[in-house]
Amino acid sequence: MEWNEKVRKLGELLMEVLCEGLGVDKGKLKELTFTEGRTLVGHYYLYCPQPYLTMGIASHTDAGVLTILLQDRTGGLQVKYHDEWVAVKPVPGALVIIVGDLLQIMSNHGYKSVEHRVSVGKFFSEPRFSIAVFFSTIYGDNMYGPFPELVSQEKPALFTHFKYTDYIRRFLTKELDGRSLANYYRL
Repeated sequence: MEWNEKVRKLGELLMEVLCEGLGVDKGKLKELTFTEGRTLVGHYYLYCPQPYLTMGIASHTDAGVLTILLQDRTGGLQVKYHDEWVAVKPVPGALVIIVGDLLQIMSNHGYKSVEHRVSVGKFFSEPRFSIAVFFSTIYGDNMYGPFPELVSQEKPALFTHFKYTDYIRRFLTKELDGRSLANYYRL
């Protein structure tokens, strides 16, 4: 319960900073309940003496607004940077913050979701675990799209508006194939 409360507060603070960076009201994402719609997921990968036979998590982007990730010292998280996979070296006590597709859409591409994967790798000599908290909304029937404050004649909307239930259904029924969900809603 303590972790849940602390990660909620951290998520709220990060969302305020991200909103300020966009030039919108710092409470905008909180008003839309993105601090309340949290899902905690624990990943555990057993040690495998033949790691080439073991799979991590395929390339994907996260659907929500933000993900806060705690990874152990083993590592395995990789992000795509200019068509190259780059390892995210674990730092003891550090958290990894991942921007999701929904924030990319609402920021009108002001922020970009990051393609990432988990590679088990040939050097793992012990099990690997991570804990991810995904921030999303609790209101499925609401419509989402670029914030109106970020759309103008000089900077037109890059994404269409959609109902969140349709958005999340699309996410849950597609394979994690590295394509951003934001691409489905691009104008």
